[in-house]
Amino acid sequence: MRSTDLSELAAFDAVARHRSFRRASEERGVTASAVSHAVSNLEARTGIRLLNRTTRSVSLTDAGAMLFARLSPAFGDIGSALDALNQFRDTPFGKVRINAPNSIAPFVFGPVMGPLIAANPNLELEIVATDRLVDIVDEGFDAGIRLGESLREGMTVVRIKPRLRFAVVGSPDYFASRPAPKAPADLKEHVCIRNIYPSGTAYPWEFARYGKTIEFEPIGPISLDDHELMVGAALSGVALAYVWEDRVRPYVENGRLVECLASWCAPEDWLYLYYPARKHLSAGLRAVIEALRV
Repeated sequence: MRSTDLSELAAFDAVARHRSFRRASEERGVTASAVSHAVSNLEARTGIRLLNRTTRSVSLTDAGAMLFARLSPAFGDIGSALDALNQFRDTPFGKVRINAPNSIAPFVFGPVMGPLIAANPNLELEIVATDRLVDIVDEGFDAGIRLGESLREGMTVVRIKPRLRFAVVGSPDYFASRPAPKAPADLKEHVCIRNIYPSGTAYPWEFARYGKTIEFEPIGPISLDDHELMVGAALSGVALAYVWEDRVRPYVENGRLVECLASWCAPEDWLYLYYPARKHLSAGLRAVIEALRV
């Protein structure tokens, strides 16, 4: 088999898995037009249409589905064989793509990226941080990170550090004209930022104490999907913010923000790294897991 044949087959396999030329090109590190050209060459050489293309979607023809079913295990075996070569190296080699929530990623990867890359100089770590709900299989990630409550079935999960905690904070200027809340019910008398997902769906402020759980849904003039913006709004004195404690700790320590309801803000569920249960665990991903594991 010519190298061009294998390259075309690999391009087709990537498009078939992602149902997207753009995502296939990102995985392969080439342009979308290069992937499209490779697949078109494959179709021209075989004389068979393998993909149905529209401006909005990509789907497999019957012939394409048959070819993909045969190719996918073969490319999986090739990947496993190449990864097995890591046992002859001092450190793992290759790319590891991980998805993590934007609001959490700095606390997960910030402390470990330097030591991880220093110990594994041939490892290429690609982290995509977004609070959008991502299907790691469809979008070509090796693994993802989420809170335990949002994990789906069919995944292998590994508990990782840290265990995060939310905090309610406001500026001294904000509290100059009103008393700090003593209980979640007092928040009804305050201006509170509404936390929303990128989809626009709001999620409540959650509190727990003495085995009692309370959800508070702010009704305020500000709705934000980014914790950095929430912190900025709190610093400006316009509202209270409900954000990760680690993000505001420096501001609380230097007095620019004041924390309240601390006894009601219990630690969140554990964070987990997850990946498809049937996925081959590469040496690179194994190194990332060991760096993050509790």
